[in-house]
Amino acid sequence: MHVSAEAVVLAPMLGLTYAWVASRERPTRLQVASVAAALLLIFLSFFTELQHLATHTFLWAHLLQNVVLAEWAPALLVLAIPSSVGRRVRIPMLIALPVWLATYAVWHLPWIYDYALHHQHSLLHVEHVTYLIAGLALWWPIVHGPEPTGVKAAYVFGAFVLASPIGLLLALIPRAIYSFYVHAPRTSGPGPLEDQQIAGITMAFEQAAVFFGVFALFLMRFLREEQRDPERFVELRRPS
Repeated sequence: MHVSAEAVVLAPMLGLTYAWVASRERPTRLQVASVAAALLLIFLSFFTELQHLATHTFLWAHLLQNVVLAEWAPALLVLAIPSSVGRRVRIPMLIALPVWLATYAVWHLPWIYDYALHHQHSLLHVEHVTYLIAGLALWWPIVHGPEPTGVKAAYVFGAFVLASPIGLLLALIPRAIYSFYVHAPRTSGPGPLEDQQIAGITMAFEQAAVFFGVFALFLMRFLREEQRDPERFVELRRPS
């Protein structure tokens, strides 16, 4: 057992917030299951041995936590919001995507990443909260936005293309760049460089699977819509 604020404070706060939302707009069973899965993911990521590995030994473990907070949990939380509530909040794609990308990029700069890990009771929590907020912003217009299906497909594809260099760089750089993990005590497992390569490859493949899967879903939906109503798309393409 490894207690962290994310597990014992953040996850319960998210649960209470969702309960408040659900008391006003009744969610479906699938939406309740979605929020339960998100909270369980956060809890397990920060209350199990993964928390100890991430904050003491291995980069791959910390990157897995970051992926949970920046991608998986936010997607499940946004899916859990009733549509009637989601439509009332507008988050423009042109704001959400740059914010998410900037959050990922800034926190992965070596000097900032190391500084946060050396301040695990303060700045590291800020890092994790910003990942969650940016992730919610990223997924919100995909699930609740009024944009056409084709635009949503392009948005998801753009997120994948623009975010993938982070994982690829970590996998390809020929030296370990995070001093915290270079000097971390290890009794077994991969060394610092191998750890970084595993983290980068895992991150790259995870993003490819998640974002390309969502992109394919929206692309197929877009093509079905075009087949059902081809005249509508001709009108959209015709100059005014």
